[in-house]
Amino acid sequence: MFLLHSNVFIEAKNRYYAFDLAPFFWEWLDELCEQEVRTITNIRDELLDGSDELADWMRDSKDQNWILSTDDENTQNIFAGIANEVAAGNYRPAAMNDFLSKADPWLIAKAMDINATIVTHEVAELNARRRVPLPNPCPSRA
Repeated sequence: MFLLHSNVFIEAKNRYYAFDLAPFFWEWLDELCEQEVRTITNIRDELLDGSDELADWMRDSKDQNWILSTDDENTQNIFAGIANEVAAGNYRPAAMNDFLSKADPWLIAKAMDINATIVTHEVAELNARRRVPLPNPCPSRA
């Protein structure tokens, strides 16, 4: 199982698969999401905040089964552990607050809950202090 980060959707729209150039990509993505690719409600909500074709596409898909809830107790408990780990890190308070107020820690928590792999364009920055890159608090996979 794979969980998509918001930047996967955004980069696809902005770079290679614009809706007017590659509508087939978005149809294919809908089909793929029914099989082995998912995202979470928090990512959906971030994308719905936009006012572009991606927000429209997500609005049409917002109730699909491939958008997973983060309301379950196990995901909530894992989120609490991630919040504690980030708080114990060397990040600036504003960076911690920003990270914890967005979808990224929820994506990590859901991935840990269902043993999924997160797909993102972000890379780890081990010495980061001004922001918390998504890969930093992710458990590593061999």
